[in-house]
Amino acid sequence: MALRPILAMISAGIATPAMADPMLADFSYGWPVARHAFESQREQVEMAYLDVRPQKPNGRTAVLLHGKNFCAGSWDATIRALSGAGYRVIAPDQIGFCKSSKPGRYQYGLHTLAANTHELLSALKVEKPVLIGHSMGGMLAMRYALQYPKELSQLVLVNPLGLEDWRAMGVPNATVDALYATERKTTRASIKAYQQSTYYAGEWRADYDRWVDMLASMYQGPGGDVVAWHQALTADMVFNQPVIHEIERIAVPTVLMIGEKDNTAIGKNRADKALQARLGDYPRLARAAASRIPGSRLVTYPNYGHSPQVQGPTEFHADLLKALR
Repeated sequence: MALRPILAMISAGIATPAMADPMLADFSYGWPVARHAFESQREQVEMAYLDVRPQKPNGRTAVLLHGKNFCAGSWDATIRALSGAGYRVIAPDQIGFCKSSKPGRYQYGLHTLAANTHELLSALKVEKPVLIGHSMGGMLAMRYALQYPKELSQLVLVNPLGLEDWRAMGVPNATVDALYATERKTTRASIKAYQQSTYYAGEWRADYDRWVDMLASMYQGPGGDVVAWHQALTADMVFNQPVIHEIERIAVPTVLMIGEKDNTAIGKNRADKALQARLGDYPRLARAAASRIPGSRLVTYPNYGHSPQVQGPTEFHADLLKALR
């Protein structure tokens, strides 16, 4: 059973907090939301996406891949910075997330999400884009670069997940049922507490509340069961499909942009205290990854957490545009 979107397109305008809706139908991203219909795993699905055209095109396209607790709309400031610099910007919601279909049965894999994204870009006739991935989206971007090595012009990884193999380090695995039970306990308060400690290095600003409301709304009401289930499935995917062992094969010019106060590690709560202390050491992990990706460059932010593009947008976007030049 696939949930059908309530709205085929959301008009641009002032974003307001979403009400309880597993498809984020009443949360505006600020731009019209388009949909690409296709078949995947014998399911008819729709991939929601933003396609923002610049007033003065520079001939290049940037594709933005969101993280696990994020949506296409989370890239708001980055979309404005890139389109203002002449880039066409494509920002999809992956299947199972936000405004995209949440099929009743689906086997999630980074390779599948990469193929879905490739399907969308092929339909839009986008060639040689810059691929920018954050968090889980960074992990997905690395898989995409490995899967389609000749189809990108540049790769940008913003605090990507999977710079270490948590399972191999000794973090216990968890069943999807156990992950689902944890997801069902999600509240607005728990989302805010996690984001404050991990995304923003302990600080909080009023503008961060928008992203808490966006995520929390999907867990409310009967539709929250659907969201929790897909979040559990994708948590299992991220934990069990590390890309870190293959990064030497990334052949596209790569920039890593890392908030060094990040401490994200999937399953950290299941590890013992000694192991927890070793996980998510982004200053060390980022330097190790940069040394392994041929010709890569590393940009670091000592005072920012998991989301430097949100926490320090002016500095981050100046660095991003410089890197893309």
